[in-house]
Amino acid sequence: MPDSIKPLTFARFYLPNWVPNAEKAIYLDDDVIVQDDILELYNTPLQPGHAAAFSDDCDSTSNKFVVRGAGNQYNYIGFLDYKKEAVRKLSMKASTCSFNPGVFVANLTEWKLQNITKQLEKWMVLNVVEEIYSRTLAGSITTPPLLIVFYKRHSNIDPMWNVRHLGSSAGKRYSPQFVKAAKLLHWNGHFKPWGRTASYADVWEKWYIPDPSGKFSLIRRHTDIYEAK
Repeated sequence: MPDSIKPLTFARFYLPNWVPNAEKAIYLDDDVIVQDDILELYNTPLQPGHAAAFSDDCDSTSNKFVVRGAGNQYNYIGFLDYKKEAVRKLSMKASTCSFNPGVFVANLTEWKLQNITKQLEKWMVLNVVEEIYSRTLAGSITTPPLLIVFYKRHSNIDPMWNVRHLGSSAGKRYSPQFVKAAKLLHWNGHFKPWGRTASYADVWEKWYIPDPSGKFSLIRRHTDIYEAK
């Protein structure tokens, strides 16, 4: 089963179910490393009426380091099919910057008040029927419904709390100084930090805790320390 359709991929849609008594929560993908006090991220201020805060793909960090790829993968048209009537009716500008949902802060009180989960489910169901997602989808299928529901209705997190695209290629796009200064490193993309061709693998391994069950281990090409099971 592709990663994009594994059930746990959609866990972020159901945060109030996982932590029913919490007023606020942080969601993190499993391909991240936190290098600073996460309380700072937790204390990200959310504007009144906003249920979540994300890092926009047009933030200063992304603009400086990210090379724009084919398929407009950093704006809405890269994720949604604007030929479909259901999308056009939303009157969302196709050039609007997308955001990365692998790291975000949620106001769960507001989330429940606005029935965010139900809204997300609505767009997932509609996609099954009408295929409203872009055919050149640039990323996880969890992103389009979030982009719709939070269009111009989300706050922003400090971009240093989601320094991403470390997994977009096997090469290194950031300087060692920048990687060290990042508050959170995110290996979104195909080249995961536990794979053979990962970039900045030394940073990941610094914090890697071996699986005590032995079912998972790092895969490395040029070392005999870790072997695939």
